[in-house]
Amino acid sequence: MTEAVVERRSAVPAKEKPGAARIQQKESLKASRDKMGKRNRALGAKGEEAAARFLYQRGYEILERNWECFAGEADIIAKDDDTLVFVEVKTRKDCAHGFPSEAVTAEKRARYEKIALAYLSEHDHVDLPIRFDVVALVVVGPDRAVVRHHINAFSAA
Repeated sequence: MTEAVVERRSAVPAKEKPGAARIQQKESLKASRDKMGKRNRALGAKGEEAAARFLYQRGYEILERNWECFAGEADIIAKDDDTLVFVEVKTRKDCAHGFPSEAVTAEKRARYEKIALAYLSEHDHVDLPIRFDVVALVVVGPDRAVVRHHINAFSAA
């Protein structure tokens, strides 16, 4: 009789550890987020390239792209005639989460002001007015986007 019990137990598949499904679910979610993050970075890079072309075609002199300092990164730094312009670029594949320019928060504006100060401390731009612009892009098709240029989107405090 003992042998029959052993046989029945050996016929039952081993159960997974209690947290195994949860661990697998977390790993799957992480992989999905990583994939989405790569797509978002690629979309952002395409948007920045389009914004730089857009500004260049309108006579802006592009001085820097993705300029980094202790305060963060400026997507584009350009000159518009005699004005130094710090440009934040926001790109979205749709407006499901609002318009791209709405993502430029007060925190982001304050960071851009610090970025501008850091840039000016390292470069010889004297007596130039400074402006902060936002270029917002919404993708409407392959290689097509609606571009909105918010000139003087926010002012230095």
